[in-house]
Amino acid sequence: MSASPKLSRSWLHVSLKFLPFADAATDTLPLSRLLRLSLFQISVGMALAMLIGTLNRVMIVELKVPAALVAVMIALPLLFAPFRALIGFRSDHHRSALGWRRVPFIWMGTLLQFGGFAIMPFALLVLGRMGQAAHAPDWVGHLGAGMAFLLVGAGMHTTQTAGLALATDLSPPESRPKVVGLMYFMLLVGMILSSLIFGVLLRDFSPGALIRSIQGAAVLTLVLNITALWKQEARTQRLGNPHEADVDFVAALKLFTQGEQALRRLLAVGLGTVAFSMGDVLLEPFGGEILHLAVSDTTLLTALLAFGGLTGFALASNVLGRGADPFRMACGGVLVGVPAFTAVLMSAPQASLLLFSLGTLFIGFGAGLFGHGTLTATMNHAPPGQAGLALGAWGAVQATAAGLAMGLGGIIRDLMALVVDSGTAYAFVYSLEVVLLLITLYAMYPLIAKKVR
Repeated sequence: MSASPKLSRSWLHVSLKFLPFADAATDTLPLSRLLRLSLFQISVGMALAMLIGTLNRVMIVELKVPAALVAVMIALPLLFAPFRALIGFRSDHHRSALGWRRVPFIWMGTLLQFGGFAIMPFALLVLGRMGQAAHAPDWVGHLGAGMAFLLVGAGMHTTQTAGLALATDLSPPESRPKVVGLMYFMLLVGMILSSLIFGVLLRDFSPGALIRSIQGAAVLTLVLNITALWKQEARTQRLGNPHEADVDFVAALKLFTQGEQALRRLLAVGLGTVAFSMGDVLLEPFGGEILHLAVSDTTLLTALLAFGGLTGFALASNVLGRGADPFRMACGGVLVGVPAFTAVLMSAPQASLLLFSLGTLFIGFGAGLFGHGTLTATMNHAPPGQAGLALGAWGAVQATAAGLAMGLGGIIRDLMALVVDSGTAYAFVYSLEVVLLLITLYAMYPLIAKKVR
């Protein structure tokens, strides 16, 4: 019997060795603590899956809400994306009476997310005029749903910005690429698992099922984020000094943008994100309308895109952890994206599911390499004491660009479909993404030119 505990410990070490991103742990930041911290990304991923996926379908199909109104509601969280830089800056310089910088912001974001989810199902039922809610005035549903989406969006952006800044504070510089990979790996895992769970819970739709699902997400958000925060940030008495001089945000932002190639890095993030994101909303419609795939098949394509992203993050984390240049990694992602989008383009005239599937997989893979590379570069180039501002600026550009790109993708496709056939309309959008990727590559060249020479 004495050999049993030794055998158990041996298997534990073996399992941790092969766990993705297990090598991100250090003596000061053990794997158990790092995994616990990453739970806030699970809650953010759950919120994204709910807003972009589950509720998108429920509002249009089950609640019969006009698609234009649904698009406006889903776009509301983007209003807070540009404020991520301010949120990160405030968390850099916050003077809490308890000596915390990041924790108050993550907690505030958690409460905003919880509040939004708490009122959301009832607001949606009023908006969709289901049951007794059918007798409520129109403005009640519009106002309630708008407030719910705004609260969840503000909570997501606040939690993620301060949470990533806290992860940067806790991790040594050499392990940050792997920490970044783990954080976004958990975000994608949260989105995938949440989509599957919400799909099961709402398979037999009813108002009660909608209420239980969304309010369950509210409670789970609290549980995950409190667990993630517990004993992570050390209390520092100096931070609670009320006589410490205030730091001006505009001056700090000006100092940050005057840093070496700072604006070019943000420009590259925006261009690359638009290029990779514009076709996201067209993925399943393209598969169904052009390749005549069933709903179950197009759903698997979305999972394939996510799997490609996970693989890209895993590879980038491993390579960057060995000291590789993050800008080169981001450029590698762009170079992968060009043939991937070309494969999707070629799948229509060839009527090839294989080409479409491979293109989708490698679009996700390229996006994963690009996202990891640009975020790691942002963390590495953050000025002392400005980690929150730098990560907030990256998040503001990335989130705003992704939202605008998805909206533009749908609009351009619809406008083109008025004058040409659907296949040509889709092809135009994907061709535009290839052009944007080449422009991104041109914009990023000065960031690696010196190292290449």
